[in-house]
Amino acid sequence: MPALLARLRDIRFLRYLLASLGALGVDMGCFLALLAIGAGAVPASAIGYSAGIAAHWLLSSRAVFTGQVAPRGFGRHRQKALFILSALLGLVLTTAIVGVGESVGIDPRFAKLVAVGTSFLATWLMRSRIVFRAPVAA
Repeated sequence: MPALLARLRDIRFLRYLLASLGALGVDMGCFLALLAIGAGAVPASAIGYSAGIAAHWLLSSRAVFTGQVAPRGFGRHRQKALFILSALLGLVLTTAIVGVGESVGIDPRFAKLVAVGTSFLATWLMRSRIVFRAPVAA
């Protein structure tokens, strides 16, 4: 039984990775499309990131953490708020890592790669252990 649970966790992690890639695609697609029509980089980045968060919620709640989505109402609103907080944690980590990297002379592209990996792991941990944690039996 423990081996089966470990395997299911691995599959959930893989689904989360795929959901993250899908959300990144939405983010970058919006960002690049907005740049192409003349939007400024900062608003395009914010809009793209926001669209990516929405896409990640949809993918995570429907394909990754399917049995742990709260019922409609307060519980679901709380879960969505925690999800957004986890996304903001990822944004803060990414910004900080790229900023520190740049200030010490590290190529920003490399710093961004480190930031993406760090942010991915941090949001996975927060989402799997807090946002979508299994309900506690009463």
